Amino acid sequence: MSAARKQYLSLYHKFWMCRRLNSTKCDTNGSKLKLDFKDKVVFITGASSGIGAQTAADFAQLGAKLALVGRSKEGLEKTAQRCKSKEKPLTLQADLQSECDIQTAFEETIQKYKRLDVLVNGAGIMEMGSIESTNLEQYDRTMQTNLRSMYQLCMLAAPELIKTKGCIVNISSVCGVRSFSNLVAYNISKSGVDQLTKSVALDLGLKGVRCNCVNPGTIVTNLQKRGGMDEEAYKALLERGKQSHALGRNGNPTEVSSAICFLASEMASFITAVQLSVDGGRHALCPR
Repeated sequence: MSAARKQYLSLYHKFWMCRRLNSTKCDTNGSKLKLDFKDKVVFITGASSGIGAQTAADFAQLGAKLALVGRSKEGLEKTAQRCKSKEKPLTLQADLQSECDIQTAFEETIQKYKRLDVLVNGAGIMEMGSIESTNLEQYDRTMQTNLRSMYQLCMLAAPELIKTKGCIVNISSVCGVRSFSNLVAYNISKSGVDQLTKSVALDLGLKGVRCNCVNPGTIVTNLQKRGGMDEEAYKALLERGKQSHALGRNGNPTEVSSAICFLASEMASFITAVQLSVDGGRHALCPR
C-alpha cells in the first residue's frame, strides 16, 4: 500500500472516529480538522430519495443549512423530516431536465441563504437498454438529467463557491469506470460525469474550489426499478452483487453519503479531481 493511500485511510478513519464521538474537531499533526458544517450552505440534487436523501440527513446532522432539490414533493418533505437540524431545509421541487427549473432552484437558494459552500450533484436516472434498443429520446433524457444538469449547476455555482472557497461533489458510478452491457446511455453519462469532475477541478483549483466525485457500485435504492427493472430482475441483481463486489455484498446509501461528507469536509482540503470508488471493490473485478 502506498504512503499516500495509508495517509488517506488514516484521515478517513479519524473522520469517522470523531463523528461517532460527536466531536467537531480533531487534531492531526497540530492541525484542526473541522467535522461540522455549521453555517455552511449545502445544495443537494436528487434529495427526494436514495443516496441524495441520506446525504441530506448526514449533512444536517453535521450542522449544515440545506437546499434540497428533487422531482418528488412528497419525497422532499420526507427527507426534510429526517434532517435533524435547527433550521428547516429549503425544499425545491424541480425537473432537472428543465434548464429553467434548475436556474430557479439555484436562485431561490442564493436568495434565501446569501451564499453557497457545497454543491452535491446527486440526481440521476438509469435507462436500461443496449445500442440496439435505446432510442434518442431515452439517450437525451439520460444525458439531460445525469450530465447536462450537473454542468449547468457547476456553471451557476462557480461564482458563489469561489467566494466561499467551497467545493463540489458529484455522484457518478462504477459505470463511469467500467462498461456494462444493456446500459449504454447510462455508461456514457457517468463517464461524462467523471470527466466533468476532473475538468472543473482543474478550471477552479487555483481559485480555491475543489471538485471530486464518488463512484458507487450497486447500492440498495430504487434507481434500477425506476429505470424499468422488475422485481424479479432486481432480486437477481442484488444476488449477483455477492459475487460482483470484492467485499461480497451490495452497498447502502449511508456508505456513499459518508464518503460525500468526507470529500466536502476540511479533512479533504488537499483532495481534488478524484474519482473515489465506493463500490466494495467492484471496479477492480471484471463481472458481467
